[in-house]
Amino acid sequence: MADPATYRPAPGEIPDSPGVYRFRDEHGRVIYVGKAKSLRSRLSSYFQDLSGLHQRTQQMVTTAASVQWTVVGTEVEALALEYSWIKEFDPRFNVKYRDDKSYPYLAVTLADEFPRIQVMRGAKRKGTRYFGPYAHAWAIRETVDLLLRVFPVRTCSAGVFKRAHQQGRPCLLGYIDKCSAPCVGRISPDDHHLLAQDFCDFMAGDTAKFTRRLTARMKEAAAELDYERAARLRDDIATLQRATEKNAVVLADGTDADIFALAGDELEAAVQVFHVRDGRIRGQRGWVVEKVEDVTDAELVEHLLQQIYGSEAAAGDGGAGSSAVPREVLVPVLPPDVDQVQAWLTGLRGSRVSVRIPQRGDKRELAATVHRNAEHALVLHRTRRAGDLTTRSQALQEIQEALDLPSAPLRIECYDVSHNQGTYQSASMVVFEDGLARKSEYRLFTIRGPEGQGARDDTAAMHEVITRRFRRYLADRADARDVELGTGEDDDGLPLRSGPIDEVTGKPVRFAYPPNLIVVDGGPPQVAAAAAAMAELGIDDVALVGLAKRLEEVWLPGEAYPVILQRSSEGLYLLQRLRDEAHRFAITAHRKRRSKGMTTSVLDGVPGLGPARQAALLRHFGSVKRLRAASVEEIASVQGMGERTAAAVVAALASPGVASDQVAESAGMLEA
Repeated sequence: MADPATYRPAPGEIPDSPGVYRFRDEHGRVIYVGKAKSLRSRLSSYFQDLSGLHQRTQQMVTTAASVQWTVVGTEVEALALEYSWIKEFDPRFNVKYRDDKSYPYLAVTLADEFPRIQVMRGAKRKGTRYFGPYAHAWAIRETVDLLLRVFPVRTCSAGVFKRAHQQGRPCLLGYIDKCSAPCVGRISPDDHHLLAQDFCDFMAGDTAKFTRRLTARMKEAAAELDYERAARLRDDIATLQRATEKNAVVLADGTDADIFALAGDELEAAVQVFHVRDGRIRGQRGWVVEKVEDVTDAELVEHLLQQIYGSEAAAGDGGAGSSAVPREVLVPVLPPDVDQVQAWLTGLRGSRVSVRIPQRGDKRELAATVHRNAEHALVLHRTRRAGDLTTRSQALQEIQEALDLPSAPLRIECYDVSHNQGTYQSASMVVFEDGLARKSEYRLFTIRGPEGQGARDDTAAMHEVITRRFRRYLADRADARDVELGTGEDDDGLPLRSGPIDEVTGKPVRFAYPPNLIVVDGGPPQVAAAAAAMAELGIDDVALVGLAKRLEEVWLPGEAYPVILQRSSEGLYLLQRLRDEAHRFAITAHRKRRSKGMTTSVLDGVPGLGPARQAALLRHFGSVKRLRAASVEEIASVQGMGERTAAAVVAALASPGVASDQVAESAGMLEA
């Protein structure tokens, strides 16, 4: 626990200007980001007597080891910079909004050559237009199935599209006129893109335009006595009307607004939002937030608007930024700097945005409905996770006491090794911070073993994994001042973007952030192997234990008897969750490697032709059948291929021992 006085800036150092500040811990990782109208006034408030600070603020300032700040020109710039830093650093002491469920969206991939309509969840991607969120995925599919009659946009996956293109034959939807079949050239890329844009316009609420257009075409067909085409257009109009009626009209004036409501207590809060477009509810979404800092409802609303609209703008929606930010944002409490928030949202939308509290009429009644939904969501969340925050704190405290640790293990890493009789050995590293899984920090290791020797046993594999992990930690810590930020992965599958702490950003670039506790799946042999690896590298400031499956015993290095935690112990339950998650992650990687290794092809034995070159040949020729008909010169023209390898490929495929059914089977395996 650090004393804030040790890193308090001198009184004259802090400027009296707007800016954004960040607290960093002893390892250089950013743990809190904030903004202020006056940096001097705001930062001074953190260095008062600890007894006068909120409990969570006390924990933050005693965890931190330094504070830095950046001066900006205006408060709007501070708002934008604060959001971007929170998204980049993911500080553990900032408010984090978590979806109370996984919401599906209707997505149109406008950035593709042939846009595709599909159901998507999770993080949003640039160049994709999103509609929703919807309560259920089946509701999206039902709507899409209706609209494909009028807007026959592609819905198939990349694999189905490629196969249809190679075969020159569309899928079933192409035959029943629910797809314009761009895979076989029935429609040009430009026309298909316009069709997808029309679909997006209809989903965005511009429905009357299409109804009028179809009605005019129906009357023209009837006037020409083409009653069959007129009947089809009549049915298309009915389809659009049915799709439109699925969204209830709640506001008669064609309102374009997002209506937020907040319900909570001192520890957590639930947020609900109704997305109203053209007077109709187009989607509903909810979040639950743990108040990890001392914030008011007004500050919660400001953080919420930052997260929602900042992420929408960063993801993009195919050039329709105005659809992400509505004309009106109706909130239960105005944010502290409402003028700056309105200016920021106006910049994102490109036209004026109003942030206000609804006072009367239909909008106030709808806001009350949204608030009732928020209250219900909070009750449901409490029922599902009763005492979760207290339980996690209790679990970490029990582990600290049982293992005699100097402090609660806020970051725990767990390792497991998976294999099948020594083959396809894989190891996993899972990370829990503050008792919660941090999946972005998970890592996989492929066990190498000594060159020229066979498979390693569990203890040798564990020794290798721990050695590789902490060798990287030591190297990253030593190079923390001069290693540049990088991208991609190294031989261990570790992203080069997470390592030494960058002086400017304060973000770990590789493995420079150590755990407080290492847990290995196993008993004394596995613990001894891990302890030996750490001792060889001189790591003596990280605790180590093993969790044996049979009796759930906790083993410490060099101890003859295990530590026994009560079966009802929250600390034991947390260790079990860690062990089970590491096992799941490791066995999934092992099965993937094993499945990939068992897939064979007629090209596997060709000298110099590895998986990458096989895939390149398949992409170029489309199938093994076409590859067999190619000449040495044609194969050598593929990028990465040489004449010698091309000749070897021709010889392998021309071998009389390769039957046609084997070739066909190999083609299918390569495509898979």
